[in-house]
Amino acid sequence: MTVSIMLVDDHPIVRAGLKAVFTSFEDIEVIAEASDGAEALDVLQQVTQNGTAPDAVIMDLQMKPMNGIEACRAITQAGGPPVLVLTTFDTQSDIVAAVEAGALGYLLKDAPPQQVHDAVLATAAGRRTLSPHITEVLLDRMRTPAPDLSPREIELLQALATGATNKQLAKQLFISEATVKTHLVHIYSKLGVDNRTAAIGVAREMRLI
Repeated sequence: MTVSIMLVDDHPIVRAGLKAVFTSFEDIEVIAEASDGAEALDVLQQVTQNGTAPDAVIMDLQMKPMNGIEACRAITQAGGPPVLVLTTFDTQSDIVAAVEAGALGYLLKDAPPQQVHDAVLATAAGRRTLSPHITEVLLDRMRTPAPDLSPREIELLQALATGATNKQLAKQLFISEATVKTHLVHIYSKLGVDNRTAAIGVAREMRLI
């Protein structure tokens, strides 16, 4: 039995490489591709209407204008095919967000081809697949619950880690500098720190960013 899949990744060369890998397997067929979440939803709707919906969607995370987490949530809520996240991002926030959005599997792109192959078949069959590393990250989250940071605070922390000033943060997130300062106060309090350097360090240690 051949499993049909759709590849979703914003880098054409990555899609080409993945397609080459999957083509080498006799039991996996790539029937559709998309460069971001929004395009994935459109393509998925088209192939579904044509009666050729894929058995699984292989999804990257960081894409614009719609990222993989948003697309995964939309596909899951619509009762679409199961999603396997295949990405380079292994932060706790990304992993948890993807799982909460409905992703059935989560692997990193440096996984061995055979592991990716097995994960695709498992996902298509409706079985959850997490790499040992991803499982460990989730277990760490359960053993040591992360601070209750809001998605906005996580987003600000990620931008903060790039070295952006308060003015740059405000412009990037479309909020006022006063709001940035308020968010920072809340973040520092939740992380138990008193400055941005310490906040970034703790966030990275806890794999929040």
